[in-house]
Amino acid sequence: METVKGTVFKYGDNIDTDVIIPARYLNVSNGEELAKYCMIDIDADFVHKVKTGDIIVATKNFGCGSSREHAPLAIKCAGISCVIASTFARIFYRNAINIGLPILECAEAANNIDAGDMVTVNFDTGIITNETKGKTYQAEPFPAFMQKIMAAGGLVTYTKEKMEG
Repeated sequence: METVKGTVFKYGDNIDTDVIIPARYLNVSNGEELAKYCMIDIDADFVHKVKTGDIIVATKNFGCGSSREHAPLAIKCAGISCVIASTFARIFYRNAINIGLPILECAEAANNIDAGDMVTVNFDTGIITNETKGKTYQAEPFPAFMQKIMAAGGLVTYTKEKMEG
């Protein structure tokens, strides 16, 4: 896949899909439009500060709540290159893979990386490097087939490419 590098936005436990993209903005499904409201209820400045390639780090149960794909789509379209958390809600995890948002579970990284840190992630090896603190962490890398899905931009694009040969 690739390596990404970005500045960290840090959040705590149980960041649910209603916080990631509040229900009042779900009247659209366009990712760029959803991105304008990403994290607005928990971090009103997020959409003004996020830059392409930045990384979200959170602790336990990231993406809990409803099963809507809007949440990982809003994050991806806001420019976030990766989400690292101690754990992810199961449905969010699948939705992230389906829309091509790379996510990694690593409790040690999630607990020790702070907001504003510069972090590099190697998706092939699962190595997360906190450039600011000079620390590395090992997450479980995605299997090759999941890396292909994410590299294609999600399950739908991947499937179309496979069918077209």
